[in-house]
Amino acid sequence: MTWWTKALRSLISSEEGEQLDIFRIFPGTRRFLAKRHHYAVLRTASDVLFVLVVISGIFGPQNPDRNVAVFLTWGVLWPTIVLSWFFVGKMWCGICPFPGLGVFLQRKGFTFSRKIPQVLQKYGVYSSVFLLALIIWIEVVAGLDRSPIGTSLLVLAIVAGSALLAILYPGQAWCRHLCPLGRITGAAATLAITEFRADHEKCKGCDTFACKKGIDDKRGCPVYLGAYGVQNNLHCLVCGHCLPLCDRDSPQLLIRNPYSELIRNKGRYITCSYIVPFLIGSQLARFIRLKPVYAHLQAASGSPDPLLFSLILLLCFVLVMFIIRAGSYLFGITEDPMFGKFSPLVPIMIPMAFTGELVYRMTYFTDGIGNFLPTLGRQFGMGFLEYTSFLIPDFPVQILSAFFMLNGAIAGCYILWRFCLEDFEGLIPFRNFLGINFLIMGLLLFYLVVIF
Repeated sequence: MTWWTKALRSLISSEEGEQLDIFRIFPGTRRFLAKRHHYAVLRTASDVLFVLVVISGIFGPQNPDRNVAVFLTWGVLWPTIVLSWFFVGKMWCGICPFPGLGVFLQRKGFTFSRKIPQVLQKYGVYSSVFLLALIIWIEVVAGLDRSPIGTSLLVLAIVAGSALLAILYPGQAWCRHLCPLGRITGAAATLAITEFRADHEKCKGCDTFACKKGIDDKRGCPVYLGAYGVQNNLHCLVCGHCLPLCDRDSPQLLIRNPYSELIRNKGRYITCSYIVPFLIGSQLARFIRLKPVYAHLQAASGSPDPLLFSLILLLCFVLVMFIIRAGSYLFGITEDPMFGKFSPLVPIMIPMAFTGELVYRMTYFTDGIGNFLPTLGRQFGMGFLEYTSFLIPDFPVQILSAFFMLNGAIAGCYILWRFCLEDFEGLIPFRNFLGINFLIMGLLLFYLVVIF
């Protein structure tokens, strides 16, 4: 069997043994990730781009049509990160520039290395989800995606938070417990086509735990996992720190069925349970805000934009929560004697949630890409770039968006089908099965209405 045939089977099959290990087929990928100087080059490149964007945002023109910092952040970087979720999971977090200052301070000895408090471990998820909600709300009502200095101050605030926790605690505590971008990336990574896992047969007998603790001058896992501790895609940064530390060749980078983790966890991840309803609700509200009806509603009600958007956001969130509760009621099973309570509609809706975010960010990209070079020209006095301006028509973008959302809905129906076929076989009445599919299609219809 050729490697690409096995890769295809890995994407389709739900069997654990069918997964293809990229490290075995392409050993160069393992060597690349294991060599820390390769990551250093990538990190340096991202740090340089980060610094340039911040400097341009603070000291450059504050008109977004004369400053490329805004589009580079919201139109290029963020859509690229969102797209990466579906393929490499949290690998972006391995080269993210935000923890750079904190890592530098730790290496220079500016850290107390205190024990991570229990309150941070227990309630960090709630704080990070709140911060994510706050960022999305501020992005919209304060127009951060049109504000160079606002964009720069936002990313500097995240850097400051990461650096503060790096001074107080060892490793990258911000990335593990509080980072809002890391939290949404981790939730989205649960449907990635790749996963980083240890071969636990090879881990048996290991008494050094070097992949977690480090050895000599080599740092261990920055988020306190180690290869053997990775059970899902929520927290592992795929940063490669564990590769040169493991003398048993245990870590694997596997191609998998992208819905296998969602089917396996069945809505037990607290992170996803909080992020998914807010994310879908915020997407619907953000799309509505872009429609002419929003301006008419604002004029008719006389409400300020922050208040009106907040009300629509709340209504959309309540709608999504109603769909989740109604779907769970129809499903009829929300607790298992083996693994406790779970929310079956959350993994079913995850593909639509993150496909919706991709569609929203793609819309921003297509709206702005035609004006990128002219904006660069205005900022740096290259007037001839004005002639490179172009416009991408709305209709093909809308068709592509509808195609993506349809695939997200089909994925949700597939996960539901797998639930009914395997773990809950014979327990879900057929009419209830149809009812849940109706809810999924209803949400898809709502998406299509606000997109078109």
